[in-house]
Amino acid sequence: MHKLMMGLARTLAIVGGIVLSALILLTCASILGRLLNGFFHGDFMQGLAPGFADWAIAIGIGPVNGDFELVEAGVAFAIFCFMPLCQITAGHASVDILANNFPKVVNRFLRMVIEVAFAGVLVLIAWKLGDGMLSKKQYGETTFLLQFPIWWAYALSFVASLAAAIVGIYMAGVRIFEFLTGRIVIHDGMEASH
Repeated sequence: MHKLMMGLARTLAIVGGIVLSALILLTCASILGRLLNGFFHGDFMQGLAPGFADWAIAIGIGPVNGDFELVEAGVAFAIFCFMPLCQITAGHASVDILANNFPKVVNRFLRMVIEVAFAGVLVLIAWKLGDGMLSKKQYGETTFLLQFPIWWAYALSFVASLAAAIVGIYMAGVRIFEFLTGRIVIHDGMEASH
């Protein structure tokens, strides 16, 4: 089961990384286009080569239309893609100043409570994203510039958040088992192996 969950988490993280990389390239292209557009509209290019400047403007050199809409939707999806890997590897930020001095049984209890809380929050997020997706689809909302249906972005984020919720529930089950049995199933660096 752990291999399946880890595979799911890693696959989503790779997809999230690809999406994030594409968004970085999109943002760079949009910024470069905006700079070039300003340059071609400027007095220097209009005075030096007005025909070339007008041609460059006419072929569409400029910012990417709707770049912020794509970045907004893509970043939300990428964040949800990274959550399962962060959850399964215990990669969330933690403050261990006090926890390092607690007995092992207390640390197991704290890990269990934290994982159960995370699972609950991840399930709630997935549920509300699903509700939001259905609402956006029902009302036919679209983005301002590109006019693509907003529910598409919600749907992508919902799928990734659903995977995060599944991994969160799995990890909560693992930590409950570890607490009840005293056996460490998944080492996360907080407790020395037996």
